[in-house]
Amino acid sequence: MSSLYTKFIASILFPLHERLKKHTSLKVKNQLNESQWWNQEKLQQLQITRLKKLLSSCAENVPYYQKILHEKGLTAEDFNHISDLQKLPFLTKSLIRNNIDDIKALNAEGLSRFNTGGSSGEPLIFYIGNERVSHDVAAKWRATQWWDVDIGDKEIVIWGSPIELGAQDKVRLIRDRMIRTRLLPAFEMSDAKILDFIQEIQSFKPKMLFGYPSSISLMAKYAKKHNINLDKLGIKVVFVTSERLYDEQRDIISTVFACPVANGYGGRDAGFIAHQCPQGGMHITAEDIIVEIIDPQGNVLPHGQSGEVVITHLATKDFPFIRYKTGDVAVLSDELCQCGRGLPIIKEIQGRTTDFIVAKDGTIMHGLALIYVLRDLKGMENFKIIQEDIDNTTVQIMTNNSYDTNNDKAIISTFKKRLGQSVNINIDHVDNIKSEKSGKFRYVISKVSVN
Repeated sequence: MSSLYTKFIASILFPLHERLKKHTSLKVKNQLNESQWWNQEKLQQLQITRLKKLLSSCAENVPYYQKILHEKGLTAEDFNHISDLQKLPFLTKSLIRNNIDDIKALNAEGLSRFNTGGSSGEPLIFYIGNERVSHDVAAKWRATQWWDVDIGDKEIVIWGSPIELGAQDKVRLIRDRMIRTRLLPAFEMSDAKILDFIQEIQSFKPKMLFGYPSSISLMAKYAKKHNINLDKLGIKVVFVTSERLYDEQRDIISTVFACPVANGYGGRDAGFIAHQCPQGGMHITAEDIIVEIIDPQGNVLPHGQSGEVVITHLATKDFPFIRYKTGDVAVLSDELCQCGRGLPIIKEIQGRTTDFIVAKDGTIMHGLALIYVLRDLKGMENFKIIQEDIDNTTVQIMTNNSYDTNNDKAIISTFKKRLGQSVNINIDHVDNIKSEKSGKFRYVISKVSVN
């Protein structure tokens, strides 16, 4: 049950804050709370209506799409089904870089410049308008309320993005204090820093945690190892996002903090794509986002098949994201969740395309095939697998005194069985494994194209 202070923040102060920023987040969130119970036919009709509106705006105001629609002889009225999106080309990071000025709407006002963290390559610069911000805030707000917590409840955010950390001016600090949010930088996860974070959590007693699964699971492992009890703090839910959530991470987090783990999926570029509800369904924000799954040749795949995630964000008229290739790999489901919501479901999020390893014979396998070899070895503290090219893979491992050095030979032998006997496997014992510049941690990085 929310406190009076939380109700004041969620119903009065935060909506006022959003209105002052010319955001319509509260109105959109209220609409989303209603539409989440619609059936899929009605949701798809909403998507078509909004898609036509977006394309009509693009035809009038966005030079990049004016050219594409003209060349293909298309108007907004030619899009009457989700499959009609296939009439349009994909939008890629390189296309955005090469056409960034032409993708901006001529009538856009108040655009904010953003960039991705660049954890899998060169950062992407793009722009977001107030409509997009309002819809993304509303989608996250709705999903937060699914777990019986709200804006204004005490929250600790473990994050690594320099954009968030660099924006801590006086106004934002005051706002965060009022809505009872504390931000902890996840760039460095040394034992000393982890202990500081744990003590901050013990002192603040938040109702929710939010951050990278790798960072929060490291805290959970540290607490368990040092017999630090965190199960009586009153944390109701741990929200994780921006990385693949592995089963062992979910298990250790939920055990140590004695609460469920809610997985979220999205990105600064792609928007708030999906979030897990208490019944377990990974619900797509279908009112705002159309998700397609494609194979390496660009063909749209049916539900149940794994492929790259392509999104069309319907609230991006100021800087359109239409058929944007995210570089993520996932599987859609044709089933509905037991919660009763009509929002479609992502069955499985498998990671980035760079989380997949290519064997010498061309076989593509998920990095988990190699992760399983390492994670349960006694004395293994941490690791990272880097496929430099088809012939060379480096395995960085961080171990303690209980690690048997004979395991090095076993690792090499097993990796060769999976990647090819001629592949060079280099074991590199290190004292520390750094996270990416964004603060995220990736167990597998492949520099070999899976296409």
